[in-house]
Amino acid sequence: MKECKYLIKDELGLHARPAGLLVKMATKYKCDIQLGTPAKMANAKRIIGVMALTLKQGQEMTMTFSGEDEEDAAAAVKDFLKENSFEPVD
Repeated sequence: MKECKYLIKDELGLHARPAGLLVKMATKYKCDIQLGTPAKMANAKRIIGVMALTLKQGQEMTMTFSGEDEEDAAAAVKDFLKENSFEPVD
């Protein structure tokens, strides 16, 4: 299992456009991808679950990848998030 944490920088938080693009990307991979906060996680392949998280600017978002292509999925998501106002948290 691979885990990555990101800080949401966009003033609108994780809104519909980047959430939709993220879900579209996640569905390309076979591994299980979850995202959210310690309080609530959602399947990154389901737009309703992702939008229900209502992640806001300044919140830390955790993503987990588990399965056969988790490394490829994590790398692709990392590139996507860099381009869309997310900052990695070490």
